[in-house]
Amino acid sequence: MDGIEVLVLGGAGVDTIVYVPELPLPFADSYMVPTIETRAGQTGDFLAAGVHALGLGTHHLDMIGDDHEGDLVRALHRERGIPLTAVPLPSGTRRAVNLVAPDGRRLSLYDSTRTRDADRLPEDTVRALATAARHVHVSLSHPCAHVLPLLRETGVTISTDLHDWDGVNPYHEPFALAADLVFVSVAALTDPERTMREIAGRGRARVVVATAGADGAYQLVDGELTHIPAVTPEARIIDSNGAGDAFAAGYLFGHLSGESPERCGLYGAIAGAHACTVPATLTDPIRRDELLARAGESPT
Repeated sequence: MDGIEVLVLGGAGVDTIVYVPELPLPFADSYMVPTIETRAGQTGDFLAAGVHALGLGTHHLDMIGDDHEGDLVRALHRERGIPLTAVPLPSGTRRAVNLVAPDGRRLSLYDSTRTRDADRLPEDTVRALATAARHVHVSLSHPCAHVLPLLRETGVTISTDLHDWDGVNPYHEPFALAADLVFVSVAALTDPERTMREIAGRGRARVVVATAGADGAYQLVDGELTHIPAVTPEARIIDSNGAGDAFAAGYLFGHLSGESPERCGLYGAIAGAHACTVPATLTDPIRRDELLARAGESPT
């Protein structure tokens, strides 16, 4: 467990990618599509792969099924050299279907049968890994909610991604209020600034970042709201799958490197833009040297 800079909790799973002619998809008896491919990689996997590619010592802990999909997740981590602690998930590895349109938009369909109320991460394992880690990133999966108080007891700093939270759903609140650094998308927020300030005012977060796609992002740091400009991708936009996770990985890299909020936002924007140029069938996060070069820095 030596050298854990980022411990990622939860978010492991498998997606089936289907490229569709448009979204929303008009009703029809059948469609011919260019590809249907199943690959390992959901939000925790992408975050772990992203911070690992940026040179941060990474460890991933989650519940995974003893099934073919679980084998795909284990193989992804093994091939990337990312340590994985896999706790058995009786209902089987989490899975989803992602419909991807030609303009890069995505619609995700999640299999809700893969989560049970009784699912728990072993507290001794969580405590040992969190104590050895510099920082913990917590996914929104059900087992992670139960270890939030334990994580706070260890004193480790915490980040989380609320994804497309509407600012109202009570499921997300414990994550939002327990984290020191909170990511959220503006997609379902009627008043992003108000939600960001509520998170900071009611919880522990000193930094709240709201991603806004092509409009960049916004960050609230110690009460000051600023805009993070979007970065133009260096290649054609293919799809947005994993862009939010990539942004979070880039931002965390800057944050844990002691960079300014402006630099952290730039790193996030660069990593997110890169992810939009990668087909959803692949897991290919930006590497540290490429990110620093795009940011106008020389790798050291």
